[in-house]
Amino acid sequence: MTGSGAETAVDWLVSVAPDPDACRREWARNPLGVALLPAGRRWDVLILPGELGYPTLDILARLIDRPGPVLADFGDSRMGFFVPPGTADRWLGTGVRGAGHGTWIVVPCPGRAAGGVRWLVLPDGTGTLTDPALLEFAMHEAAASIARQGDG
Repeated sequence: MTGSGAETAVDWLVSVAPDPDACRREWARNPLGVALLPAGRRWDVLILPGELGYPTLDILARLIDRPGPVLADFGDSRMGFFVPPGTADRWLGTGVRGAGHGTWIVVPCPGRAAGGVRWLVLPDGTGTLTDPALLEFAMHEAAASIARQGDG
């Protein structure tokens, strides 16, 4: 994402920061290209183990044109799917963690190389998020596929 697309994504992300200008400065000066942003305002994040997250993302990509933003952490051990606010408080799922109101997440600057944490699906800047019911369906399909592969 370059030019105005990255700027629109940046604007959307920093809109949740207590001080958006300070967030922009942090992205500019942090050698890793990351900043902490609060979840629970415009989005929550559901954090899946990478071995479930990647097949889940593959299924989502087949079901819809564009899922909401998705992050991957160091070594691809975890993935974070951006979902509507309040989802983390209601989510029940083994091995899935939620980051909602009162939590902060490490977010790389869109359009800039970052150390470790990276975007798999960049924010589009319009607020597109992944529907939790669709994410749950994709997770179930991915888990079933993983189980079938383990049986073979």
